[in-house]
Amino acid sequence: MVRKAWRIIPRPLMESILNHHAHHDRVTHPPIILHGPRGVGKTTLIHDRLLGEWNKGPHVTGYVDFAEAIKDHHPQHDGSFPWYSWSNCELPPLSVLRGQLEQCLESMAQKGVKLGSITSQQVFTTLKKWHGLNTALRQVLVSNSPSKNALSDKVTGSVLWGQAIFALSSKCKAEDIDGILELDKKGKGLSVEEATYFRESIIALKLAKEVIAVQQRWRSNAIAHFNQIGGGFSRTLAHSCTDWPCLLLELLSQAADSGYFQPKLVINNIEVLRNAILTDDLSVNAPMYHDSLIWRITSLGVNDSCIPVILVTSDSYYSFHAFLDVGFPDAYISRELFAWTPEQAKMHMVDDYFSKSEWLVISEVLGPNPRHLFELYTLKQSNYYYKVINDKSTTFEDIVDAYLAYLQVTVVNPAIDRSLKIIKKFAADAQSGRISKDKLHFGAPWRHPPPVATDSTQRLDWAKLQLIDFLQSLVSTEFGVNYLVDCTHEVLDDPAVVAMLEVGLLYLQRQPSYIRPVSRAIQRCLVRWLVQERMKMTFFESVQFHWQRFFRGRSYRHLMGNKN
Repeated sequence: MVRKAWRIIPRPLMESILNHHAHHDRVTHPPIILHGPRGVGKTTLIHDRLLGEWNKGPHVTGYVDFAEAIKDHHPQHDGSFPWYSWSNCELPPLSVLRGQLEQCLESMAQKGVKLGSITSQQVFTTLKKWHGLNTALRQVLVSNSPSKNALSDKVTGSVLWGQAIFALSSKCKAEDIDGILELDKKGKGLSVEEATYFRESIIALKLAKEVIAVQQRWRSNAIAHFNQIGGGFSRTLAHSCTDWPCLLLELLSQAADSGYFQPKLVINNIEVLRNAILTDDLSVNAPMYHDSLIWRITSLGVNDSCIPVILVTSDSYYSFHAFLDVGFPDAYISRELFAWTPEQAKMHMVDDYFSKSEWLVISEVLGPNPRHLFELYTLKQSNYYYKVINDKSTTFEDIVDAYLAYLQVTVVNPAIDRSLKIIKKFAADAQSGRISKDKLHFGAPWRHPPPVATDSTQRLDWAKLQLIDFLQSLVSTEFGVNYLVDCTHEVLDDPAVVAMLEVGLLYLQRQPSYIRPVSRAIQRCLVRWLVQERMKMTFFESVQFHWQRFFRGRSYRHLMGNKN
């Protein structure tokens, strides 16, 4: 077969939905959450199909990929996206992710200033709406003004703002401001008054950032104490950490003008922000920062108007639990993207990339997941493939099996090891009283973890027994558990389910409401692991397993429902 370059295949329906949303200058509803299993093409759809069009003409799109900070697993740094969850990787500091977001929004705001859509007065008015400014502006003046004369208490905020602009402008280098505005390129066409007007707007953005930084320093001791004691949620402290990006979002939303300046924001891999590591006391922890940011974006869209915001993720949390945490089932606009159907994949793949006989094997073993198909096609084009296939005893099925073995060793087994640690930690937390009694209800298979006094090996054996029991019950449901059938959400309390969702081997769909492996290939690897563990059991371990299955075993067959 002739070697053919892999092409990005359009997804017309989803592209139409996202284009319709993105081409509004402002929207009066929550952000869109584009979610789906790994490998179905969410990043490819946004980055390679839509982002270019969203930066033409009046459209300006800020694209933030939080996973770029994970350098070992991102194409930007010659890596590749992992099949398992980002939480299994070495997570970046929260400060790095905050810097990414703020830098992107600042760049968009500067473009608004260049177009004359964001002015100094607008920055002052928006800032004053949410913040008391007088004391902070006085501190800024004291730190930036060479004059030591005391300011009168009767000076108004607008006068203080003007004085602070003047004081800060004397500290800023004119070349830096002109470089941001690109006045060296267009300066010949601007009058002195117009150039001064643009410079003042840029300095106003810098002043607003400094004012917010001053106010956040006032709360630094409270934030440090809150991080030390842990637990709970402080809206005041959380919002103080998201004040600057949310102010920029509000400025961009006010400045948006159809056909002239239409900014929009796309945040990819939003779950990385939620799981980031806190390395200092300059901010609240990552989950609180994440919740505050998304809540304020939603509030801006619902209560006023906001530029289009799209959040892209592969984390199951955003399919269901994110809506529960807010307490409102329609808190966000959910758009779920899945792999092609087998018929669609066959239409795109057969003859161009695979023969009909090869496709029969692929559809049966791997399924229509686009990333699996791309990786297998890359393997097929490699020299290794031609070297192996020239061996008369080797068939295409052997190549597919080698790819499955690669997934087993590099993806599934490490992820399962991590899930066992999560279940093991659940056992320790349950015995220490840190797990709610509601999750240890009567009849739950995980209700009797080993005592605290037991050693680590016994807790690990218990965790493995729970995982094997769960996978066995999942096999009996044909890998489709409908978590909303009986309205109890009991299956979502299962520590094995929580662990497998957290490591990314299972995906919790929103519509239809099923828990399933992320792909058919991953499903086969899970079955292979289950069979291997069953075969390795000693007589005593086999007795333990059968006792667990008979007396306490999971049974989710009543949650199978209708799998259309």
